[in-house]
Formats: sequence, C-alpha cells, structure tokens
Amino acid sequence: MSALGSRRATIAICFAIVYLVWGSTYVTTKIGVANLPPFLFGAVRFILGGLLLLAVALVVNRRRGLSPIMPALGEWKHVTIVGFCAVTVANGASIWGLQYVPSNQAALLNVSSSFWIPILGLFGARAQSISLRVALGLAIGFGGTLLVAWPDTGITLINTPYQHWPTIAILLGCIGWSAGTIYLRNVESTLDLMSFTALQMLCGGLLLLIPAMLAGDFANWNWQPVGLLALAYMTVFSSCIAYTAYAWLSINVTPAQVGTYGFVNPVIALMLGWWILGEVLGDLQIAGMVVILCGMLLMNWPFNRRSVTSTARSAPE
Repeated sequence: MSALGSRRATIAICFAIVYLVWGSTYVTTKIGVANLPPFLFGAVRFILGGLLLLAVALVVNRRRGLSPIMPALGEWKHVTIVGFCAVTVANGASIWGLQYVPSNQAALLNVSSSFWIPILGLFGARAQSISLRVALGLAIGFGGTLLVAWPDTGITLINTPYQHWPTIAILLGCIGWSAGTIYLRNVESTLDLMSFTALQMLCGGLLLLIPAMLAGDFANWNWQPVGLLALAYMTVFSSCIAYTAYAWLSINVTPAQVGTYGFVNPVIALMLGWWILGEVLGDLQIAGMVVILCGMLLMNWPFNRRSVTSTARSAPE
C-alpha cells in the first residue's frame, strides 16, 4: 500500500472510531451520571484513562528505544491548557448538563462544535480557510442534524431548577472543546501524540476533582455495577481509544473535517437511544440521517490529495 493509501486508511479508521464510540457516549454518560456522582464520574474516567494511556505510551516508546517521557516546563503548559479546555471545561459542562437535558437534545447542542472548530481554525499558525463547498456542507449537515435530533413532538428540557443553565453549560463546553482542539492543532510539541494525549487527559481529570469536591461528589460515590460498567466503557473506549484517534485527526486533517463528528454523532446517539432507552425513531430522524450523509459527502469526497498533504503535521504513528 502506498503512503497516501495508508494515510487515507488511517484517516478513515480514526473517523470511524470517533463517530461510533463518541456517538455512543450520550447514552453511556446518561446512564453513568444517573448512577454515579457526575463530576467524580468524569474525573475518575479521565484520570484512569490518562494513566492507562500513559502506561501504553511508555511501553511503546521503550520498544522503539526512546527515553522515558520527561516533559519540559513549556510542554506542561500546553498539556494543561488543552486538558483544561477539552476535558475540564468541555466534559465537566457536558456531564453536569446531561443530568437535566435529554440525550437527543445534548447531541443537537454538541453540533455547535462543528461550527466553532472551523471558525476558530481560521486563526493560529496552521490557520485553515473555509471554502464555499465546506460552508455549504456545514449548512446541510446542520439542517440534517436538526431533523435527526428534533423530536416530532418538539424538544423540551427535563424538569430542572436551573432553567436554561444546563443548555448554556453544554454550549459553553462545546466552545471549550473547540478551543482545545485548535490549540492542539497549532501547538508545537516534542512529545509523541499518545503521551501528549495521556497527559492532557490526566491534567484535565485532576482539575475535575475541584468541582467534584465542591459538589460533594466524594460523599455520594457508590459501587453500583451499572455505573461502574459505564465508567469502564468511557475510560477505555471513549477516553483512550477515541480520544487518541481524535487527537491524531486534529493535527492531520482540516478543522472542518474534524468537526464532522458533531454531525454524525447525533445520528448514532439517536439510534442507540431508540434501541437502549426506547426512544422513537421517526420519519424526520431517518430523513435527517440522509441529509447529514449528503453534507458529509459534499465536505469530504472526493478526498483531495493536496488538502491531505497541506494540512498534515509530523506526528509519531
């Protein structure tokens, strides 16, 4: 297989992982925060995921004959910033909001990341302009997501004393996630991608312990099997595998292409909600899936060779 063919295969596999795994996180997180304290659920997930991924990175680097990971002071700055934006802010806001917001509405709100990422991607050392075709694909994808995530009877909040704050929190989390994505795309790091991802998860998870302590999550921790299974899935598949795939994509494809996960994930979230939680899959949702597919094809197919090589940054495999 040629280098270009291998690269295309890697991109396709990474997108498939991000789409499928993160599409399932809405239902899994909903189950997790219903059984475990939310902030501590997120903190434990990322701390364990970061330690696990760091151990794998150490083994891989040792087999390659590389020295142990010793981040410089500047590296810790980058790791902490990305961890704060993409883990503490994004995940903390999301898991708090998911206590009160239906999973399909949360999926719809997360579509905003697909717009913030290309917009923020206009700035920085690796700024990427938005073409007319990409803009049209984003508009079509957003329209399809509205059809998918908007129930036939209308969309409503679960009863909550916080009124619209859970919705606002999820939207702010999307901005934090997008900012972390673009920062990672532009930063120059001497760390390999797996080590950087592990350390940013670890830092973000440790910072999540602060709201966990303020909310009294430690006193409410329990060992219910359902919650622990959700935590295990989120730790291994979402935090380790999908997070690494996303980090690789964030520095090897355009911001607009990275942001497509925000369109596809709601489709998967809705299907899993219908299957696991008994949510209805209506004609609007089926039509929305078709519209989203059209938008994604417009943005990404055919995959231009020039765009692949011009947006790639050297990163360890």
